Order: sequence, then structure tokens, then C-alpha cells
Amino acid sequence: MKSQHVLSRRAAVGVMATTAATVLAGAASTSAAGADHRSRSRQRYVVVADRVFDGTRLLDSHAVAIDGAEVAAVAPAVKLRGAGRRLRFPGTVMPGFIDLHAHLLFQGVPAREVLRHGVTTIRDLGGPLAAPSGGDGRLRVLTAGPMITAPGGYPVPVFGADNVAAEVSDVPTARALVRRIVHGGAALIKVSLEPGGSPGAPWTTGHEPSTPPPWPLLSPAIVHAIVDEAHAAGRIVSAHLSGTSGAVLALDAGVDEWAHVPCDPLPDDVIASVVADGVQVVGTLDTQSHCPGVMLNARRLVEAGVRLLYGTDLAHSEIPWGIDAHELHLMLHSAGHGAVSALDVLSAATARAGTQLGLEPLGRLVVGAPADLIGVRADPDVQFKPLEYPELVISGGHVIVRPDEWRRRRR
Repeated sequence: MKSQHVLSRRAAVGVMATTAATVLAGAASTSAAGADHRSRSRQRYVVVADRVFDGTRLLDSHAVAIDGAEVAAVAPAVKLRGAGRRLRFPGTVMPGFIDLHAHLLFQGVPAREVLRHGVTTIRDLGGPLAAPSGGDGRLRVLTAGPMITAPGGYPVPVFGADNVAAEVSDVPTARALVRRIVHGGAALIKVSLEPGGSPGAPWTTGHEPSTPPPWPLLSPAIVHAIVDEAHAAGRIVSAHLSGTSGAVLALDAGVDEWAHVPCDPLPDDVIASVVADGVQVVGTLDTQSHCPGVMLNARRLVEAGVRLLYGTDLAHSEIPWGIDAHELHLMLHSAGHGAVSALDVLSAATARAGTQLGLEPLGRLVVGAPADLIGVRADPDVQFKPLEYPELVISGGHVIVRPDEWRRRRR
């Protein structure tokens, strides 16, 4: 069973790799249609910084050359003379953050605010379906469309069915729905495997459900069909779950990703299967912090070899509309001292997040990558908090947040 799941994931990733350029091109063309307020001229400039984090490494006294919407070079500053107008930033320049778990469209969070606070790409995991957009001076948005759930299953009892849920009761309906969602521009498929009842779960805090848990779950046959149909279309499947029943259902069906570290303590065999099957896990540790089992699960997953990905459930209460430093701190301390480094955590929100999207080199500062950059006047290897207030934000080569000294030079 496990080998079949791994082969299925590899096939899906292979198709994702061939469609990545199409997804980014689609986002660019959609953005260009509404980009009349931005300059269409090709801009060439060099950002010279004290430090450059390229998504994996921290490089001293480096610079990033930008040509139009792409990174043209990353090299020691002295080697990039003549590559364009030089703009000095006294601090650290790094890729814009990628939040792999957000709900902006459903909750109506302003995309511009999120972008100004350092997140340049979000993956919207449950809400209105939309084609990829942004990346040209606007927040890049990739969507999953509505969560696929059982009739009356989560999120229907909490948030209703409009725009956020799609209920299915049989295999043919589920397969047809996946095809429709993919045709509508979904970057991945989201399923709900949530029976409810987890103490402290953020999706029920402050909400009175229309029906009390336990809520119905999709059948194993339906989840298998969703995964099979998604992989055939080159899309991964992410599962909302909070406990053992949803986790086992996801593992048995070959679901690629967990959208949360679960709330309820997991048995040892489930942890082992996550590692053996290569399942990716998005943290959301900050918004899950009221769940008594979440940090225990995080520690055991990390100690077993899982590398958590950055995602915050952005749009939930208590979560900043931008980079969440507390999420980064919880990821850093998810296991024993020194088990996870600050650079590991930053990579989870940049290079590794781009890989999870199937859109490499998005999330890195390398030649040919989208020119999505942020800058802070601090060393993020030592301090996370300044990341919440970046003094430089660039999206697709367009400067969104400009340091004061850059403004003075333009006068």
C-alpha cells in the first residue's frame, strides 16, 4: 500500500513540475490584465545588503540584481557593479514569505495588507475558487477552492457551505468535483477529515456549530477517489484533520499533505507512517496553540524526521495579517535544543514552501526566480520579530514598501 502511495505522489509531482510554468504564466497574465496602475517598463536595479538569505544559506555582503520581474544574479556586491541602479539596504534581504495555509478570500482579509507585511505568496486552503493571480506587485494567490467534505461534515456546521465547502456522497460525484475544481484553476485539492470534538481547536473557538460533533467523515473509497483524480491532474491533496481518525483515513488514501499538526495526541504507528509515506505537514502551531496535544505532536513528528512547512491559518483570530513571528518561534522550539535551526525555519517559509507548491525556484533568490523580496534591519537568524515589520517589500520586481532613504533619493 505504501509503495503505491509513494509512486502516486511521484507521478503527481512530475506532472506538477511540467505545469509549474503554466501556473506562474497564468498568474502573470491574470495580473497583467489588472496592472494598468503599475509601470510596464523593464526595471533593472541591484539591492545591496549586509546579508542575503537565498532560501537556504545566509550570505554576507551580497547583493541581488533584478531585471524586470526576475532575479538576474545573486553575488558579492563588488561583483555586481554595472548591473543596474544600486540601492543600499542596511540589513537582511531574503525571499518573500510563502504562507501555505490561509483563508483570505473567504474571510475577506485585504491582500494588500498581507503583502505589505512580508508575505508575497499565499495558498488559500478553503474558500472561493479562483485561478492563480498576482506576483506582479500584488499578492500571489493560489487557491484550493472549497473543501471537499461529507454531507453535513466540517466546515458546514461551523461556517456553512457557501464558498467554503463542497459536499459529496459518492465516488462519481467526488471525481467530477475534483475535475471541475482543477478546471477552475485550483493549485491543489483540500479535503476535510474532521469529526470535531478536539479541545481548543481554533476553527470552533468563538463559533457555535449548527450541529454538535461528531460530524460525518468522507468514506475511504471517496477519499481514495479524490486522491486518484487529483494526482491524475497533477495536483496534490491536503487534508484538514485534528485527530487519529482523520489521520488514519488520510494515510490509507495516500493524501499528500496535512494542513495542520493535529490537535489530539497521535499514536506511535501514525507518526511512523507519516515519515514512511513522505507526508508533508504544515505547522499552524500558533493558531493551534490552545490544543493540548499540538506541541507534543510537533515534537514527535520533528524528532521522527518530519520537516514542518510554514503555514499559519492566516485569517483566523490572533494571527497577524502578514508574517507570524510566533509561528516561527514555535517551529524553532518544536523539538529539542538545536534540533531545528533558525535557517531551517526560514527555509520552511521560502525555498521549501516553493518546492511544496511545485513552483521552484519561487521562494529562493537564484537566477531566474521571481523577484519577490523582503528586507529587515536585523539578522533573522537571531531575531524573528522584525520580520513582521519589513522595511522593504518587492513583488515581481515592483517595490511595494520602500525604505525612507530610497524615497529621499527619488526626490
